[in-house]
Amino acid sequence: MADIVRNVQFIDDVRKIISYKFLTDGEILDLLAVSEIVEYSLEEPIVEEGEVSPFFFGIIKGTVSISVCEAEGNPVYVNTLGAGDVFGEAGIFLSVKRTATVTCQGDVTIIRIERKELVKFIKKHPEAGNKILFVIIYSLLRKLRMVNQELAFERRSDIPQEDIDTMVSNLFSDT
Repeated sequence: MADIVRNVQFIDDVRKIISYKFLTDGEILDLLAVSEIVEYSLEEPIVEEGEVSPFFFGIIKGTVSISVCEAEGNPVYVNTLGAGDVFGEAGIFLSVKRTATVTCQGDVTIIRIERKELVKFIKKHPEAGNKILFVIIYSLLRKLRMVNQELAFERRSDIPQEDIDTMVSNLFSDT
């Protein structure tokens, strides 16, 4: 069962999370004041695919598994994240359904912040907010790059580039 813990003992651990690495002690304390430290147990879901959630998560301790459901509803492993990693970036910017399920692979401690609380924090600490947002953008771009590489690899194995070039050429030719 998820337990919420309010404790400043996590200040050094929070600094190890990539999005909060560049914050001062005072900024981290203010961030902790508007965030929640939550502890989860083995196989407990943190986020479920399809739910709408305004939270952004940073892993303080432990490991989580990311999976998505294929059309038949079977889970497909995507990735593993550990201490210092973040997930749920889209929840900060949009009210959209989660695209994956995040499940604990043991005892996990995370910091989560709700969108409206992050906005308040950014208004109070604009310089720190810019740092957080830049790192989140970088994280999203890194994930996009990995997905693009994977798609390119999959496409290469499915259809030869020459066939794609011919198909595109035929679509846009005047004949």
